[in-house]
Amino acid sequence: MPSDGSRRGSDDMQGTGFGGLLRRHRREAGLSQEALAELAGLSVDAIAALERGRRRAPRAHTLRLLADALRLSGPDRAKLTATARRDTEAARPPMRQAPVPTNEVIGRATELAATKRLLGEHLTRLLTLTGPGGVGKTRLTIALAAALSDRFDDGLCWVPLATIADPAAVTPAIAASVGLHSAENSRLVEDIAERIGRRHVLLVIDNCSHVVATVGQVCNALLEYCPNLSILASSRELLRVPGESVYVVPALALPYDEDQLESSAAVQLFVERATARGYDPTGQIDHVARVVRRLEGMPLAIELAAARTNVMTIEELASELETSFGILSGGSRTASPRQQSMYGAIEWSHDLLTPAEREVFAQLSVFVGGWTLSAAATVMSGQDSPGPLERAEALDLTGRLADKSLIRVIRRSGVARYYMLAVIREFASDRLAAAGMADEAARRHAHFYISLVEEAESHLRGADQGEWLERLDRELDNLRAAMAWSLRTRSVSEALRLAGGLWLFCYLRGHYAEGSQWLERALTLADSVPGSDMAGLAPAYAKASLGAGMLAFLQCEYDAATERLQRALAQYRDLDDAAGTALVLQRLGGVARERGDYESAEDLHCQSFDLYESLGDRSGMAWAHNHLGFVAWLRGDLELGARRCRQARDSFKELGDGEGIAWALISLGTIAQYSGELVEAEDLLQESLALSQRLGYREGVAWSLNQLGIVERRRGLTERAVHLLDESLAEHRDLGDRWRSASVLEELATVAQQRGRGEYAAFLLGAADAVREVIGAPVPEVEKPDHTATRQAVEQSLDHRAFRAAWSAGRAAPLAAVADGYPPPSADQPDRTGRLST
Repeated sequence: MPSDGSRRGSDDMQGTGFGGLLRRHRREAGLSQEALAELAGLSVDAIAALERGRRRAPRAHTLRLLADALRLSGPDRAKLTATARRDTEAARPPMRQAPVPTNEVIGRATELAATKRLLGEHLTRLLTLTGPGGVGKTRLTIALAAALSDRFDDGLCWVPLATIADPAAVTPAIAASVGLHSAENSRLVEDIAERIGRRHVLLVIDNCSHVVATVGQVCNALLEYCPNLSILASSRELLRVPGESVYVVPALALPYDEDQLESSAAVQLFVERATARGYDPTGQIDHVARVVRRLEGMPLAIELAAARTNVMTIEELASELETSFGILSGGSRTASPRQQSMYGAIEWSHDLLTPAEREVFAQLSVFVGGWTLSAAATVMSGQDSPGPLERAEALDLTGRLADKSLIRVIRRSGVARYYMLAVIREFASDRLAAAGMADEAARRHAHFYISLVEEAESHLRGADQGEWLERLDRELDNLRAAMAWSLRTRSVSEALRLAGGLWLFCYLRGHYAEGSQWLERALTLADSVPGSDMAGLAPAYAKASLGAGMLAFLQCEYDAATERLQRALAQYRDLDDAAGTALVLQRLGGVARERGDYESAEDLHCQSFDLYESLGDRSGMAWAHNHLGFVAWLRGDLELGARRCRQARDSFKELGDGEGIAWALISLGTIAQYSGELVEAEDLLQESLALSQRLGYREGVAWSLNQLGIVERRRGLTERAVHLLDESLAEHRDLGDRWRSASVLEELATVAQQRGRGEYAAFLLGAADAVREVIGAPVPEVEKPDHTATRQAVEQSLDHRAFRAAWSAGRAAPLAAVADGYPPPSADQPDRTGRLST
């Protein structure tokens, strides 16, 4: 019997849906089910299933085949298609919805607005939220899905893949989420596409890093087949699908302004989670800020840290995190293992790496504070000068790790720089040590930075000074790590080369104490080496001695400075190095100048000038002129000082030496100030201040503020003078320059006396006198008239006992006790020195 349904009388009574309509058209065409199946190229079972309603979602292709076989007219064809769609919609199971967040989303307003615009306004059809494990991708994805729910007419579908381990299970998981349960796995992607069709749907695929290749293939196909579909994915790695837009989820905003700590999103998250644990952090926001800064705003890390407040104080938590992130565990029991600890979150990403990527990931942990491609290529290849192939390989592997969110890329001033979050770096460093590669990686790292420092030396004076200072600034943490390695491993050559090459940078950037420590430790290490082994290190030893002497001089350790400089002088003369000899003589002249021995200072600077002249060294000659001018105005010869400093300034401008120009302007401004030309002085000193600030030259900033304060005091603008002098004193104190600190204290005493605060003025004079006695430096000749006049005025305004008490209190006070600002007089409190120490 033909399968036409004639023996099933009840079939004719079945509704008017797609199955009934198809049966009617088949019978009107005089076809059996077998005949229609043959004409349409389908199976008899397929025809029977459609007519009886066992299959209620015919594909568009199947509909076309049936309509062609039945030779339907346009209206009949359209009606058959519409009936099929209506039946399909009625029978379609609901799509899986996004989970409801259990906590309020904190600090993501900017991220939500940006991503909502991309998808909601259809600027992209595929948006991938990426970032390292624990940055909050899933939480942002859930919030974004909720925010977009009314933008997609046909709703959204949530596809969680965190628990899917087998790539082959990805497509079935997506199918199940869209409400499709098909046994035809070979056509499952097509089934999903037909299920979605032309509907306006947002497909949200969460946590797909571990199956990213398969997800990318499915997404690519669905976007091609479904014109109104948009996809939102969260992944630590990019999908790399055509048309993909990427949004890197940032860490939470950190508290940078101490006055607005509580407005920081990172602080708010910690406080909310700690409060939920029963710990009240009220009054401890400064410690909370310390914690979240250490955690670099990573939400998972902050939540795990806040969870520890059940057994630790925030102070203990902050201290523990300074040494290790090991306590960041114990997350929610319902969370996946990789969300229960930061170690687990990072380990999960690490396990997805290839062997080559794992090796490089570990090696890159040797960098502190970021690195460049050249630095990475050196550490990875072990070559001092990596070639194009090594650089290409470094770039490729770096790019892979960046795509997997294990390193970050920041582009500034035309240079790409790479970073690891501190918690990720600690994990990678452990892997480096476990692989037995730490020592070799540290050696390669140190050698790269020694080469960089030696290249930078020739650029730290001249037109490229600012650029190279900034470059070394960016690498300061790496330089510290390289220095620590060279000292720890007793690598004499590396320690001397690195410390000696950095002394000028340390001077210009104000790292006097740190640079001194490096140099002294390197020299002590070198002194332990037998003389025969030091033959090749003589130039490096001489340079280190010079640097140690210079930085000791800048901190007013004149005896130590003289000893180091005299040793360097002998070494440079033994090496027959005229340029080195000239530079040491210049530094010895500086020591004599601050000690008030102006004749010796001038003689040393003249010797230095003669040597530089014999070498044709225009920069050295300009600096000699500058120092000779400095000596001249310090001893009160303003005319000679101005002549020499103008000559130096003109030479510095030709050479493009920013530091030199700043110093010449300071000297000329000071000379104008002492000459009574206050307008000219202010113009010159403001110019020197702006230039010094632009260069980051802290000594220049401190000196400029000092002299501008004197200008304002001479004008009678004591409020402004106090502000400038306080800033200058803070800078000089931080630098360790006690010679200038004493002069600023004496100038503040003059202001105090003019304001009628005699006891405070006496206190400041005593403090300055004590500093000068300790360092062995008298009041400069040019400053003596003001100093003498101030002291006489103060002594006249106070009885002898009051003066001696205040002056003695100042002498007994450490510099830090009088260097924290100029307290204003109080209307209800007497002007007593006791309340002025802070």
